[in-house]
Amino acid sequence: MATDDPAARWPHYREDDFILRHFVFTSGEVLPALRLHYRTMGVPRHDAASTIINGVLLLQGNTGTGANWLRPSLADELYGPGQPLDAHRYFLIMPDAIGRGGSSKPSDGLRGHFPHYRYRDMVASGYRCITEGLGVSHLRLVIGSSMGGMHAWMWAELYPDLMDGVVALSCQPVEISGRNWLARRAAAEAIRHDPDWHNGFYEQNPRHYIYSAAGTFTTESPTRIQERAPTLAAANALYERRLAEAAQGDANNQLWAIEAIQDYNPEPDLDKITAKVLLINDAEDHANPPELGTVERAMQRVKHGRYVLLPAGPDTHGHFSHYYAKLWKPYLIEFMATLGPEQTGSAAAAS
Repeated sequence: MATDDPAARWPHYREDDFILRHFVFTSGEVLPALRLHYRTMGVPRHDAASTIINGVLLLQGNTGTGANWLRPSLADELYGPGQPLDAHRYFLIMPDAIGRGGSSKPSDGLRGHFPHYRYRDMVASGYRCITEGLGVSHLRLVIGSSMGGMHAWMWAELYPDLMDGVVALSCQPVEISGRNWLARRAAAEAIRHDPDWHNGFYEQNPRHYIYSAAGTFTTESPTRIQERAPTLAAANALYERRLAEAAQGDANNQLWAIEAIQDYNPEPDLDKITAKVLLINDAEDHANPPELGTVERAMQRVKHGRYVLLPAGPDTHGHFSHYYAKLWKPYLIEFMATLGPEQTGSAAAAS
């Protein structure tokens, strides 16, 4: 019988923090101690210099934490014996992004004084975490979903020799713009104009912005929403559940996270990517509408890139198809077969 305890289920599972001292953000703001929480599992292999060479970096979306990658719809399909990311073969790394989970965030105490981080800060700090903190010198894969997919494009551009392959899910390699940014801007302004916000120095979480946040369904499959809310009563109940969830969050954490995307624009440097790239989107992903043609335009600049568009079906979930590995695992397996031989090294002794 499967257990919900990842430490009992997966080899060498552990959680820890990496502290970056005097971290300077791209804005010039400084945090004396930036904490990055992370999870790792699997059996690391080392080269002659004792650095890890079989890493797989799993980057989370905008919500949740790195633990998103432990969802059964992902873990049961990916990490078991013989699966594409077999934890007995790879060293899997699942960080909490800045502003989420156990990593540093405004609600830790700085509130409105917390540095206004951007995607480049998130990627740069993550690089230091895996190289300095974990001793990883080579990644077999970088896999990211939604925000993590966007970060994966940046990893491939900033550190082109670090990885063999990149798998980006539910994203586009173009500047944030259009409806995608307009929806985010509206959510940010709802927080900034909440009368309880007080420039980020509130004692109790603002009470008003959550009513608009609870009604944001634009990233989900209309078909799946209709199945969950086929009547007026069911739709109202769904809204009330979303409202309760929104009320549990922190407004500053949400605002900083929304606005972090403003420096995202990988398109000008796509030709710098040397790793092989697989981009997988869903035809019903209204955050990344396939009819725009932006993905096709950008992918022309990727030397070794493949774009897969999943057709809408009974098991797809729009933007959130990235949470269901059975939909895209066959493409992952095909992609990994194109990456060439893995680096060899000595495996860590079992604990």
